[in-house]
Amino acid sequence: MTATHPWHRALADLVSRSHRVPPDALPATVTAAVRELGVTMTIYVVDVEQELLRPLPEPGRPLPDPLPIDTSLPGRAYTEVAVRTGQDGRLWVPVVNGTARLGLLEVGLPAGTDPEDEALRDGCRTIAGLIGHLITSKSPYGDSLQRARRSEPMAVSAELLWQLLPPLTFALDKVAVSAILEPCYEVGGDAFDYALDGGRLALAVLDGVGHGLPATLTTSVALAALRAARRTGGGLAEQIAAVEAALRSQWRDGRFVTAVLAEIEVDTGLVRYVNAGHPAPVLVRRGRAVRALTGGRRPPLGLDLPGDEPGEARLEPEDRLLLYTDGVTEARDAAGEMFGLPRLADLAERHIGSELPAPETLRRLSRAVAAYRGTASRDDATMVLVEWSGAAAARTEP
Repeated sequence: MTATHPWHRALADLVSRSHRVPPDALPATVTAAVRELGVTMTIYVVDVEQELLRPLPEPGRPLPDPLPIDTSLPGRAYTEVAVRTGQDGRLWVPVVNGTARLGLLEVGLPAGTDPEDEALRDGCRTIAGLIGHLITSKSPYGDSLQRARRSEPMAVSAELLWQLLPPLTFALDKVAVSAILEPCYEVGGDAFDYALDGGRLALAVLDGVGHGLPATLTTSVALAALRAARRTGGGLAEQIAAVEAALRSQWRDGRFVTAVLAEIEVDTGLVRYVNAGHPAPVLVRRGRAVRALTGGRRPPLGLDLPGDEPGEARLEPEDRLLLYTDGVTEARDAAGEMFGLPRLADLAERHIGSELPAPETLRRLSRAVAAYRGTASRDDATMVLVEWSGAAAARTEP
């Protein structure tokens, strides 16, 4: 497409309009930018629990019903991160920021338009990509985009923690990282973190002792401490020391966090890790959960007790590494039976074997845990999936 192509003009117009647009005016701004194309666009954002796609309201247009992710064609477009065509000719285009799934763009086409036209689909993907960036960049300036994603009030502990977490999915050519956190409206002590610098991927999964706001405060301090150490060049030892010092300086009641901290050399697959009183990560190779990474043991952070040297493992191409908190394997059904590691490993093998995008694998695992425990009392349940695979990384983008 040339610079004067209508889709490029629409894209440039949307960029120009976006600088001073408030969050709640984003749908109307998109409509104005694409008017010359003769299409209609409706933006849907995924809800916090990742069950429904919820439309963003636009003045003067009726608000459509939310769309179920698991039982609709638009839901397939979202789960597969792929453009889909409805029987009525509408296009459903994934909206991502980088590789983090945010929702869908519904595109109504003029009569006689071929929905399979590649230039048309490229234009829709480009506009949807910009919308993903705008949703992310505009969200801090108002509450409308956050409000649209919620079906119930959020607890103070969850409100605090969600502001500290990185995006749920990140990918580059060789590796994809995705995470999920439940229960999303009432999370307490669970958290995750990742960062890529100089070809080294840093990972962390944390679980603060206790529940609710006290646990969230403990985990928040630990997360800030390890980031502060990491951002000054500190490795695993320095991060551990920083968390220990920060927790002991703030509390004298013996509170602590369990954690797995890891560093992965993206080019070679070398993994160095420390496990501070946490469930051991599971290595999935050639579609099978082959072993747990049981090295690098030490007591939970905050107790100021010595531990072993970091453990090491080496990934092979197409390997997956699943990190999780005890709220996953210790989830109990109505009869009191635990979900357990064998069941988690079996489900992980099944979904990874289906070659789903990493965030969809975790969404389905999380749904399985939620269905198992039903309405029973539930702890936080966090999972992080690392895929050392170029093909897997490619599946995270439209």
